[in-house]
Amino acid sequence: MQAASPIPVLIRELRLQSAGVVSVELEKDDSSTLPPYEAGAHVDVHIPGAGTRSYSLVGAPGATATYRLGIKREAGGRGGSRWFHESARVGDRLEISPPKNAFSLVEDAPHSLFIAGGIGITPLLSMIGRLASLGRSWELHLAVRDRRSVPFAALLDQYARTDGGRVVRYVSADGCGRPDVQALVRSAAPDAHLYCCGPSGMIDAFVEAGRHRSPATVHYERFAATEAAATVGGFTVQLARDGRCLDVPPGKSILDVLLDAGLEVPYSCTQGVCGSCRLAVLEGTPDHRDSYLTDDERAANDALMPCCSGSLSQRLMVDL
Repeated sequence: MQAASPIPVLIRELRLQSAGVVSVELEKDDSSTLPPYEAGAHVDVHIPGAGTRSYSLVGAPGATATYRLGIKREAGGRGGSRWFHESARVGDRLEISPPKNAFSLVEDAPHSLFIAGGIGITPLLSMIGRLASLGRSWELHLAVRDRRSVPFAALLDQYARTDGGRVVRYVSADGCGRPDVQALVRSAAPDAHLYCCGPSGMIDAFVEAGRHRSPATVHYERFAATEAAATVGGFTVQLARDGRCLDVPPGKSILDVLLDAGLEVPYSCTQGVCGSCRLAVLEGTPDHRDSYLTDDERAANDALMPCCSGSLSQRLMVDL
């Protein structure tokens, strides 16, 4: 399996968008155009000394001159956000993946409801921008710690002035509390499409409230895993294409073993959230630990995320 060729880019602009959130604008290093993308897409960024991280594309869908990212400084993170906040400089060269989209917008929905917490607004901004440009009906409920913490506030204000759009802010410091996620979901029209991105507790409430709805109308994206990775080991991964059998020892993930064997498997978050490392399973029963596959996809047992999932069978054959 070969990863898509990386795209060389330059940092064109760095701008503080709100307390703890920096806006990063990227352009192609030879000034040519970038690939177009759809609302909800993200790119994987190869960060010096910090590996690969996935960040949502904030700008208008279809933009090809530059890409814009919104990156929150995470004190307990793995170094990616710290690099952008402390070390990144205009003119720095980076490599990114082509845009990917696992959080797509349904553009022709009669109404779209968005629920976000803090930096969770970033993947929703391109969706809202797209709906605003189409004149579609949408509503955003955004929870933040204080008014200085609203990412891309000017852009949100611009979208809120368009016909058919509405922004509701919940500011903890002002005593406005938090959105009642379950009430918002349960009161939404059956044909409305609902989107959520934010803290785990918010998404958990959103998913639970949406169980009575058609699954096709409930969309969400997580930033962190909800289950511990499978690292017990003690099973074998067979590569279907060349027949090799690789032992997975305790303390290592399937992805670790594949990379150690010299296989070029694409990956990014290493938490089972982004879907970059998805592999087809031909035989065996995976021990699913990801937050990416749907319940139906898990039940089918024909795919897994090797960065975090293991095996319930002694042997697992994958399409490599």
